Amino acid sequence: MKLDTSGLESAAPLWGSPSELVDGLSAAPSFELPNATDFDGFQKEAIQMVKPAKGTTTLAFIFKEGVMVAADSRASMGGYISSQSVKKIIEINPYMLGTMAGGAADCQFWHRNLGIKCRLHELANKRRISVTGASKLLANILYSYRGMGLSVGTMIAGWDETGPGLYYVDSEGGRLKGMRFSVGSGSPYAYGVLDNGYRYDMSIEEAAELARRAIYHATFRDGASGGVASVYYVGPNGWKKLSGDDVGELHYKYYPVIPSTVEQEMVEVAGA
Repeated sequence: MKLDTSGLESAAPLWGSPSELVDGLSAAPSFELPNATDFDGFQKEAIQMVKPAKGTTTLAFIFKEGVMVAADSRASMGGYISSQSVKKIIEINPYMLGTMAGGAADCQFWHRNLGIKCRLHELANKRRISVTGASKLLANILYSYRGMGLSVGTMIAGWDETGPGLYYVDSEGGRLKGMRFSVGSGSPYAYGVLDNGYRYDMSIEEAAELARRAIYHATFRDGASGGVASVYYVGPNGWKKLSGDDVGELHYKYYPVIPSTVEQEMVEVAGA
């Protein structure tokens, strides 16, 4: 199979003998295409083959005091850890946070873009945009770019006139409302801890500890997650960062090293 590119060339190259010159002028330029029955499928597989695998763990849940948001800080490119200090919880405005999973550049750019649109809405309407409105705005933008290679899996968490709000939005334009979400390669492990320890009537301290413990256990089992477990709380007075703990130190907090007792110690006996 050959693709005709005669419309892309102004003239054939001029070299060689006169006979080659005539052949070059008469024949349309072309190049070989892969010998595949399903070219579209081949193209998709090729893109996936060179696309580096991504990994992260982010979570958020609503409880009686507001919304708790937590994330790790590791950025990976396949098996290579490219950074241990990525800020995966992005401040959209003083009352709203977004989490980052998927492509770092895609998430950072579109959250920054959403922050601009939320501020313009506030200036035009003399009131802050709701969490529902902000998540719908982001979902509509991402839907218009679907199929173009964006990789975004984010949660929009915040507090508005109706109280706490939490939405999941992805790069396909999907949008879900819920009480608790976890996104990323470590999310199955985080869900195990969340589902076991979640209660709606938790205090802020209990909720923060649950979020921190869920992120730690995800980083322990998932090689693409790690670094620092950051925990944010969003309440009626806006968001506040509660903690940022190295997961290596958290390991020894949850599993302290117990010194082993020596049953019988060998001593050197003096010669007779």
